[in-house]
Amino acid sequence: MSELTLNNGVTIPQLGLGVFQVPPDDTQRIVEDAFEAGYRHIDTAAGYRNEAGVGAAIAATGIPREDIFVTTKLRNGEQGRAQEAFQNSRKALGLDFVDLYLVHWPVPSQGLYVQAWKEMERLYENKQIRAIGVSNFLAEHLDNLLESAEIVPAVNQIELHPSYQQAALAAKCRDLGIGVEAYSPLGQGGDLNGNTVTSIADAHNATTAQVVLAWHLATGNIVIPKSVDPGRMRENFAASSLKLTEDELSAITALESGARIGSDPAVASFTQL
Repeated sequence: MSELTLNNGVTIPQLGLGVFQVPPDDTQRIVEDAFEAGYRHIDTAAGYRNEAGVGAAIAATGIPREDIFVTTKLRNGEQGRAQEAFQNSRKALGLDFVDLYLVHWPVPSQGLYVQAWKEMERLYENKQIRAIGVSNFLAEHLDNLLESAEIVPAVNQIELHPSYQQAALAAKCRDLGIGVEAYSPLGQGGDLNGNTVTSIADAHNATTAQVVLAWHLATGNIVIPKSVDPGRMRENFAASSLKLTEDELSAITALESGARIGSDPAVASFTQL
């Protein structure tokens, strides 16, 4: 699996497994299946309530810890106590350090994400986190954060798929040296059924999911598709060897329709508690 180098020199596997909405009781088994399929990048969050299952899978595998990249995230309702929240996540994972820690949502109505970032900067300086970043931050949130930040976020994890590409935001992130990480990279399946993706898949004897993931990888996105099926995990992982032509990449890019699936970060205010 190809790796990308973040703005602090840390490398991240470009394709990982997301465990959003994976039931806690199933998480260890599913993450172990992912490791067996070749994944070395797992994306979880305190708000998913399955960090312990991820940690149990890491403990059960014989894979060296330094070969596994683990992301978790700060819950919205804990932005005022980020250091305590991080320690709780680290203990749930059973890890001495976390590879990437993200502010999960800006929740601008709280006015706390800059304070949370300052606490995360201290954790980073104390080497308890290898890289810090944000998730669901729009341009205005990034601008506000960077006015006082000492550290530029390593990553902005955002909803991004062919029908909702957030091209201006992604370009801004890249201009700032912030890696673009795509969640819901397949549009929760909605981007897999159109004629364009289907015809490209037929031409390559590939699945439509492999085509969309190959588009992400060629674009330079970090991508974390979710699957609980070992066969589908392997299919998704194999997307790293699929090379699309420039015309095919352009055809997928042309599918932009502004079809957001998730919440609007400008107004989202749930606590995740």
